[in-house]
Amino acid sequence: MSSTYEVINPATERIVKAVELADLAVADKVIQRANKAFASWRQVAPGDRAKLLRAFAQVVFDHREELAKLEVLNAGHTIANALWEADNVANVLNYYSAAPERLFGKQIPVPNGVDITFKEPLGVVGVIVPWNFPMPIAGWGFAPALAAGNTVVLKPAEYTPMTAMRLGELALKAGIPEGVFNVVVGKGSIVGNRFVTNPLVRKIVFTGSTTVGKQIMAGCADQIKRVTLELGGKSANIIFADSDIEAAAAAAPGAVFDNAGQDCCARSRVLVEKSVFDKFMSAFEMAVKKFRVEDPSLATAQMGPLISKKQLDSVQSYLTEEVAFTGGAPTGAGFWMAPTVLMPKKTTAKVWQEEIFGPVVSVMAFEDEADAIAKANDSDFGLSGSIWTNNSSKALRVARAVESGNLSVNSNSSVRYWTPFGGYKQSGLGRELGPDALDSFTEVKNVFIATDK
Repeated sequence: MSSTYEVINPATERIVKAVELADLAVADKVIQRANKAFASWRQVAPGDRAKLLRAFAQVVFDHREELAKLEVLNAGHTIANALWEADNVANVLNYYSAAPERLFGKQIPVPNGVDITFKEPLGVVGVIVPWNFPMPIAGWGFAPALAAGNTVVLKPAEYTPMTAMRLGELALKAGIPEGVFNVVVGKGSIVGNRFVTNPLVRKIVFTGSTTVGKQIMAGCADQIKRVTLELGGKSANIIFADSDIEAAAAAAPGAVFDNAGQDCCARSRVLVEKSVFDKFMSAFEMAVKKFRVEDPSLATAQMGPLISKKQLDSVQSYLTEEVAFTGGAPTGAGFWMAPTVLMPKKTTAKVWQEEIFGPVVSVMAFEDEADAIAKANDSDFGLSGSIWTNNSSKALRVARAVESGNLSVNSNSSVRYWTPFGGYKQSGLGRELGPDALDSFTEVKNVFIATDK
């Protein structure tokens, strides 16, 4: 029996719309439709599939402002971020539109014959998307899946279904055939779990908490179902004394408070070399206090509200360590919280070890390069991070030593759609984006042809 969910604007706490949630029967029907469409979609000529993906990208770009406004309303993202996110969907589709004609196999030298390999699509791919970045994370899953010849069933988070629903409509507008790209809104415990248990779903792409990711991975083992996981993070922002301290301090607020800290790549642990600790903290305080937390529809907004009252309460429960300073935030309706800087004394502190997923950052001093690496790696996670130094040799040494899938030097950038993205340790399994992502959406088939007969 289906039910409804009331989508809330997190900046105002007002109801945006009621969305119908799918039950098991509806989920199975959508999966079956995707499975039926797979037979014809995989046979679409590579050049024609590429044209359809480019058309989809263009339609998304043509509707970028509409999609961005929906995300501001639904997720509380700043308008600047939301426009980037809509563009990212279009860019990722364009990037992978080059893939159908370049899914090359190999010719492998063998005696008495010819050996060739093919990259074959898997079938139905279930993409489970979180509420923190609904548009881009969806695109990272469905674009390469479609390019490789798979069909897709996309499940957005209950909190943030609106842009996914619109992308489903835009796909049809672009000419993507019925059943190839499907959106189904429902609870993770019902629809998401059905992706795991339904044998017609051949792969799952999941972005979300490490706890749920472990459950999905365990469930997929029963059918040896392929899985890509992008999970939690507790990324380190390492500031060496020989870096541009002012530049590092000015960039640090955006590195952790962007999207209200609801970002797996958030640099939520700042490590500062002891000799410049006070200098950094002085500049960091000025930058935090200038960070604009306001109505996300304003072009000047740098941070909006948290997604829900539940998330706000969860984040505030972590405020148990010494507060160095805070920024500002609106009062009244909305799930607002001021950017907050904590100073834990030990790396065993809860705020240092656990992913808070809110506008909270912990700062700690380190003695030398070895100490910085040890403190950065003292975590179950390893998704992203930054290294600030003007010594290129040190930058490379530390980058090789830090256990993280994505690192930036003198920058806080984590994502480029043409380079791999993914984590070490409990931050995930597999890689999204870049040229290698396609491999996880295909099976390698080896064919030997005897020539000695």
